[in-house]
Amino acid sequence: MVAFPWFRRKTDDERVGAMSVIEHLQELRRRIVIALVAIGVGSIVGWVLYQPFIDLVREPFCNYLAAKPDVDAPFGCSLIYLGPTEAFLLKLKVVVFLGLLAVLPVVLYQVWAFIVPGLTSRERKWALPFIGASTLLFFLGALFSYLTLPKALDFLLGFAGEAFAPQLTGDRYIGFVVLVTLAFGIAFLLPIFLIFLQLAHVLSSRRLAGWRRYAILVIAIFAAVITPSGDPYTMLAMMIPMYLFYEASIIIGRSLKR
Repeated sequence: MVAFPWFRRKTDDERVGAMSVIEHLQELRRRIVIALVAIGVGSIVGWVLYQPFIDLVREPFCNYLAAKPDVDAPFGCSLIYLGPTEAFLLKLKVVVFLGLLAVLPVVLYQVWAFIVPGLTSRERKWALPFIGASTLLFFLGALFSYLTLPKALDFLLGFAGEAFAPQLTGDRYIGFVVLVTLAFGIAFLLPIFLIFLQLAHVLSSRRLAGWRRYAILVIAIFAAVITPSGDPYTMLAMMIPMYLFYEASIIIGRSLKR
């Protein structure tokens, strides 16, 4: 019986990293296909969680309007859409996003499995810690993004003054929330990236410690660029944990070296 090519087991040569360029590209394609199939299956869960997710992310906007009774919002905190296809596309985007979150460990495993052939047998044993820590940190970043959302909305929506009443479209508001969530999730993966580079002997804890001042500047620039809102609350909420993660990666790197 011939195994399905996208889900076949690796050969011994692939496990030790003896792969040609074409084989690497085929392996990359296989991992991408598996990740896309997993996201498609996870989108079924996303379809079920669609309405609870919309209610959850709409709550900060509703609280903002409730705290400002003088603001004239004709539709209240209801999100609107302006075109016949906008509602369909919005739900599709949200369902796929929730599907990605539902199968995030599977997607991360595909990333790890793709780089495994270039690692030593000792480094391959870090698969489960890598996947577990990455998933935990990503969702921690998503939680941070939600906690900063009320302050960000208060700053952004009130910046134009009382002469303007906010009436948000669903596509732009949900898109904003999703981008902020992804930005925080990716930013919180910084220690995983730094620890991996130390394990691969690309960087050392001593070198990272010597780059502290430059790291603060780079983290500030990164937070300013990657946050779609650009408000000071969101930037600080991202910068402070990222710097703490930077210091933690130095400590963990020294422990691993011992």
